[in-house]
Amino acid sequence: MSEKIKINFGSEMVDATPVEIDQANEYFNQYFLDDKTVLKMKLVATKVFRIDDRYDQEGNPVYFVQSTNVLSVNSPQDLKKK
Repeated sequence: MSEKIKINFGSEMVDATPVEIDQANEYFNQYFLDDKTVLKMKLVATKVFRIDDRYDQEGNPVYFVQSTNVLSVNSPQDLKKK
């Protein structure tokens, strides 16, 4: 198991345990705009931490996820810079 670290969770510093991501399935959401552009977006988790001694209302541990967004734009030719 990884070493515990301190992270800023809300307005307080808390102990957290890094958790490795073993497997991921990341799919794009597609947005079809009125101007005929298609946006494809997805969130990619980069790091996951389990907050020590914190649980939600159902008793599940609370996780903190660092992530980034990936965006792909496919616009019609008439909207592209010439």
